[in-house]
Amino acid sequence: MSAPYTVRIAEDPADREACFAVRKEVFVVEQGVAEDIEYDAYDAVAVHVLAVREDGVPLGTGRLLYGEAAAAKTGGDAAVGSLGRLAVSREARGLGVGVALVRAIEDAARTRGLTAVDLHAQTHALGFYERLGYAAYGPEFPDAGIAHRAMRRAL
Repeated sequence: MSAPYTVRIAEDPADREACFAVRKEVFVVEQGVAEDIEYDAYDAVAVHVLAVREDGVPLGTGRLLYGEAAAAKTGGDAAVGSLGRLAVSREARGLGVGVALVRAIEDAARTRGLTAVDLHAQTHALGFYERLGYAAYGPEFPDAGIAHRAMRRAL
């Protein structure tokens, strides 16, 4: 049986808008993140991934920063990418969408020659990322008023 959704790189403006719509639903509406900090200059250079239901409804998204764009988030190591803005719509939680998005971002990182991926996880999501092979490092810190920890996984 095939999955009720597919995950792909967001290639065109409609895909990007679908990614932004999921982020708005999850981060701005559900979590109360200010809209003016949810979207940033990195969106223009990031690799965005999108999960869509068979009927085209967007279910989840995430992005990969690499190279200069990732340097501030990865300690300046050019071989490390930065996974971020991972969001899954409420209706799609528990279907494996988050795992599929993380793996797609890791694949995009490998394609670009990266050897590891860093991320800043909301502390409630640490277990999710740990199950996918990420290890937390450094102290807890606030981002958009939400507690986070840095995590890394070698590819």
